[in-house]
Amino acid sequence: MADVISGVKIPDSRIAREAAELVRQHENEMLFNHSVRVFVFGAMKGIRQNLKFDSELLYVAALFHDLGLVQPFHSHTKRFEVDGADAAREFLKSHGIPDPKADLVWEAIALHTTPGIPQYMQPEIALTNAGVLVDVVGIGYDHYTPEQRDQVIAAFPRGAFKDDFIQLQTCSALKKPQTTFGTVNFDYIEDHDPTFHKPNACTRIRNTPWLT
Repeated sequence: MADVISGVKIPDSRIAREAAELVRQHENEMLFNHSVRVFVFGAMKGIRQNLKFDSELLYVAALFHDLGLVQPFHSHTKRFEVDGADAAREFLKSHGIPDPKADLVWEAIALHTTPGIPQYMQPEIALTNAGVLVDVVGIGYDHYTPEQRDQVIAAFPRGAFKDDFIQLQTCSALKKPQTTFGTVNFDYIEDHDPTFHKPNACTRIRNTPWLT
């Protein structure tokens, strides 16, 4: 991997290298490249906004944020975000990282698809979410120069990212649709099958055992 991309240094500590090796074992090139792009775009934003953040923790959060989409980290009952968060926390604690830092990475991953909240939290959480948003749905795209975007893509190509990523997310969502209700992940099921019926919040409230 490139050591420095548009002013952002890829972490090279033992933990960073071992995290990258673990994720590479299980993710294909499309997903791994996306994960590193999330780190670089997030770090760029943090530097641009003069935020104080832990680059190593942000890197681990970015690397693990989609690990819940792949085996053997894909559980049957948890949101994929939580699967990835659990894996990251276990990895960090096994390397002697104290609970507050491991929990911070857990939160960054668990909340990376949640709209309207991460940007108000600690920088590692906000920047993980920001990196995901720009790389997946283009939010903040124009805040990066063409040169910055080109350097990131040259180092970690997108390939057929849009179609491949949607397909991967859809496969995950269809395996455990109950975990997608009330989240953006349901969109993958609805796009795959527009007739799929999802629970309605108002109906669920009315059907509770309470009398009023």
